[in-house]
Amino acid sequence: MRSFDEYKSLIEDNLTSFLPDPGEHARILRESMAYSLSIGGKRIRPVLLLASCDAAGGDVTAAIPYACAIEFIHTYSLIHDDLPAMDDDDMRRGKPSNHKVYGEAMAILAGDGLLSSAAELIAGQALPLKGDKDALYAHSRATFEILTRAGASGMIAGQTADVANEGNEATPGLVRFIEEHKTADLLTAPVRAGLMLAGASEDMIKDFTTYAYNLGIAFQILDDILDYEGSSELMGKTLGKDIEQDKCSYVNVHGMNAARSELGRLTDEAKSAISSYDNSAFFIELADKLENRNH
Repeated sequence: MRSFDEYKSLIEDNLTSFLPDPGEHARILRESMAYSLSIGGKRIRPVLLLASCDAAGGDVTAAIPYACAIEFIHTYSLIHDDLPAMDDDDMRRGKPSNHKVYGEAMAILAGDGLLSSAAELIAGQALPLKGDKDALYAHSRATFEILTRAGASGMIAGQTADVANEGNEATPGLVRFIEEHKTADLLTAPVRAGLMLAGASEDMIKDFTTYAYNLGIAFQILDDILDYEGSSELMGKTLGKDIEQDKCSYVNVHGMNAARSELGRLTDEAKSAISSYDNSAFFIELADKLENRNH
């Protein structure tokens, strides 16, 4: 197993190289996509894909395109989240949001471009696998996993519930649905996809799914907490949006003390699910790091 920074370097070294060239008449599209990809980020999702593949004995180099595709999808979602029609935020990762630099129309197109480029990038990985049924099956499973959890029954469903219920009564069931899909799906997808690419056992996939699911819910709850108590400078975006827009969040429904308790419980559940595996130290350390992050 490599370190987090080593996996992250593999992502940074390859990320923008996978962007397509739309030609001279649409070159600003690539510029806009590259801007949002390059202004920073924790790269947790793509790192999880590479680390999961590595933990199951897979080929990390071959998994890089899938990991970069996950970051394309995550970045597209942030570009669209920041638009005035969505969360209306002028800052992202400490820099002006895409629409503040390139305008709303180009920001929408950049998000569209990143999503479609992610699908193209993943689909293209099947082309050299002709004749290798096992590799094609692993590719198909990973592709379906990523695109489904990013789609209308996954992340977009969570975002829809979040936006559609602003100002409505926040119930525990609604909050959990938003947490599961808006955030946890795009943390679960890379873990499962990385394991599938490596040909991991179904038991390992099941246990690591439990890890990723709990990690994802915990991640969102801490985001809810930081929206109240965090630093805008450290977070790199405007805070207080949950209160301003009357969002359905765990803190709003259960209170701050319960949110902190649930954050700890979920982190413990995540670590417990994979503690028996030889390569669990990386994932346990990451869970602890995310539980104690301040941005």
